[in-house]
Amino acid sequence: MNTVGSGRYQYRIIENWAKLPEGWQFGILVGVAVDSQDRVYVCHQRQEPPIIVFDREGNYLCSWGEGEINEGHIMTISGDDSMYLVDRGAHQALHLRLDGERLMELGRKGYPSHTGLTEIGGEPQRAAEPFNMPTRMFSAPSGDIYVSDGYRNARVHRFSGGGELISSWGAPGKNAPGEFHLPHSLWVDSEGLVYVCDRKNNRVQIFSPAGEFVNQWADLTSPVDICMDGDENVFVHEGGADDESPRITVLDKSGDVQARFDTVYGHQIWVDTHGDIYMAVCWEQRVQKFVRQG
Repeated sequence: MNTVGSGRYQYRIIENWAKLPEGWQFGILVGVAVDSQDRVYVCHQRQEPPIIVFDREGNYLCSWGEGEINEGHIMTISGDDSMYLVDRGAHQALHLRLDGERLMELGRKGYPSHTGLTEIGGEPQRAAEPFNMPTRMFSAPSGDIYVSDGYRNARVHRFSGGGELISSWGAPGKNAPGEFHLPHSLWVDSEGLVYVCDRKNNRVQIFSPAGEFVNQWADLTSPVDICMDGDENVFVHEGGADDESPRITVLDKSGDVQARFDTVYGHQIWVDTHGDIYMAVCWEQRVQKFVRQG
């Protein structure tokens, strides 16, 4: 049996969990999230339809978004069972029903902000307004919405629940608190703290709801995604480096490592109510499931 992890965080791996309809294939997998009924939503690029829904066993249920989503990315499903999804290619952040109906869209479709950068993932010349290839959208317990704006910007934007921009923070840079080089994902905890994967700076930075720097976790290599389980244990997927494998690191909210195990390279992870982990394995075009054994 193929297992990874240790102690409370030991998992059995299902390598190819999602069962596509005959004749279908995945594109580049970028997102995975689970709703309250254990339905699993997968987002992929360069293949239609962009959103595919499966049951807990990996059986196909439905799909949507064809012609509506240009280049989806990391997704969030909130406690009220609605979806927050950035459309990286359209420079927008979208609030959607779970059937794809649009409830709100932020950003002007097709019009990036002016950061002086055209290369994906490079260093912007300046921080700018929303958006230039955003990376994740998250609805906080307060009702405010946070968006990491990272592929060609270096900011986190805070909006009201109604979509009004409240504030933005962050600047291009490599070391100081609040400097970012590719803020690739974020999560907001029950206290309103904002955890940002500062991917190319090899750290997670933690901020107050208003964007004041609180702390950082630097023992990470290219953090790609972050999520929390129901007990607010923190799961970070690290992309690795030339001499380090990709891995999942489990931390408590103080930043103390609880478990760590090697994986393949993924783009998003999500922990469901059973403690199982789903991973969108982008370049290998499959969904991997880690079934918790502890």
